[in-house]
Amino acid sequence: MNADAATRPPGRPREFAIEDALDKAIVVFSERGYHAASISELKEAMGLTAGSLYKAFKDKKAIFLAAFDRYKQVRNALLDQEIGAGTNGRDRVFRMLRFYAEASHGESGRQGCLVVGTAIELAVYDAEAAERVGRSMARSEALFNRLIHEGQADGSISKRIDRNATARLLLSVTQGLRVLGKTGPDRDQAFSVIDAAMKLLD
Repeated sequence: MNADAATRPPGRPREFAIEDALDKAIVVFSERGYHAASISELKEAMGLTAGSLYKAFKDKKAIFLAAFDRYKQVRNALLDQEIGAGTNGRDRVFRMLRFYAEASHGESGRQGCLVVGTAIELAVYDAEAAERVGRSMARSEALFNRLIHEGQADGSISKRIDRNATARLLLSVTQGLRVLGKTGPDRDQAFSVIDAAMKLLD
């Protein structure tokens, strides 16, 4: 027995196994929605026995909330990495828009966005879901706001535009792209939206 196995509480799945299982649950919830996803479907997709599933999660909602948090953790890290490679404020705004456009076509687009799906299906009547959606939207809007401010400071974005309103509009563009992605637009169609959005910064 290795040291990790000796110190881990009995019956608790390894952390990497839980993350892998949650990544698979994200696909089920994104494609099917919360209500349509069954426990048996989640169990099969996650590769867990019923015993292991209920040792790690109390019920379907607990799986969903953990999957949502995992989804945001991974997506935020990838987005931050993409933005970090930008050369100025305008380029960083473009990179953020591109990040969403790339996720809004093909297989990824049809799979859907867990945040958008949760906003539509659960946020109206589930406080925990609404709080997570609100936090996600607020983070994205604040990030757009910051990047626009950086662009106005470095001269790559017009100082004439209303930073707050434009940040909110760009947030609407990205979330709208994820909704359109479910209908299967191609990459050129997704990026035509980004090209139009970038003109707002002139």
